[in-house]
Order: sequence, then C-alpha cells, then structure tokens
Amino acid sequence: MKFIIGDFVVVLDAAVKGRVSKIKANTVFIIDDTGMEFSYLDTELVKVDDNQHQLTKYNELNNHLLQHKISEVKAPKKTVFKKAKNEIVFEVDLHINQLVKTTRGLDNYDMLNLQIDTAKRKLEYAIQQRISKIVFIHGVGAGVLKSELKFLLNKYPVNYYDASYQQYGLGATEVYIFQNPN
Repeated sequence: MKFIIGDFVVVLDAAVKGRVSKIKANTVFIIDDTGMEFSYLDTELVKVDDNQHQLTKYNELNNHLLQHKISEVKAPKKTVFKKAKNEIVFEVDLHINQLVKTTRGLDNYDMLNLQIDTAKRKLEYAIQQRISKIVFIHGVGAGVLKSELKFLLNKYPVNYYDASYQQYGLGATEVYIFQNPN
C-alpha cells in the first residue's frame, strides 16, 4: 500500500496508531499521540480515515498481512466432544501447556492444583449437562496427577478406568457418570 506523509495509520499486531512523518524505501516512520516516533515496514501498516481510530471490517483489504490474518480467523474451531458409536465423549486435556500459556512463576504444586481444579470444573459441567462419558488426558509422567485425579473422582457418583490404549495410550482415564433419571 502506498502511504504519503500525513496519512493516519494503524499498526497490525500492535496498539500503535499515528501519522506518517517520513518514508524511506519500505520503512514508514509514524508519530503517535504522545510524540513518540516508530518505524515499521509498509506491509505492517493499514491506512484509516482521520476520524477512525481503529481497524474495522470495512477497511480496505489491500494489505496482504491483514488478509492472511482474516483467513486464519475463519478456520473452524476444534471441538472437545467426540462422537463414538452414537455416544458423546467429552475429552479434557489436563496437560499444563493446554491450560496456561506459560508456566513461568508456577511451581509443581500450583500446576497440579490448576490441573485438578480444571478436572473438577469439567466433571461438574458434565454432570450438569448430563454428559455420560469424559476422558481426562493426563499423560504418563510420575503418576501424581493420575493419583490425585482418582482421589477426586472417588468423591463423585462415577466409575473410572483406564481409557482405550489404542486411542490414548497409557495416559488417559475414562469416566462414566451415573445419571439420575429425574
């Protein structure tokens, strides 16, 4: 996209907006409201109207990076429910990297508590929604999470056993929830 000095632009993937102050080859320099000057590649910027202060779906889509980001959003979301033989199975992955973005600042105790709390919330959700089967994917490891999960499951009206070895390996527990007919 061609920019001229004075254009109002917004930066993709950053909360920076401002006016173009100078242009050198593919690098565009912008000055924000506070007077700070930033430099970006011209492909990282989108021109907007003067009275418009953020990107909207009505912006021109001439920027290939923006088009790429929009196409990423349209990808269908993966469901946690699997249907096997006319039966709904609710899968819950308890691996810590699936629950938090980073484990920085968390010790083993905090991570285990987070995993057990997640399992408890999902189990109570399944009971409330009358889902009869849940598979908790916990991994093999030292077995601490598996033993804590079994301790938790003993407090609920459920049967539990190792999940299908072919499908999950040794690191999963399948839970059958007894449903009240009322």
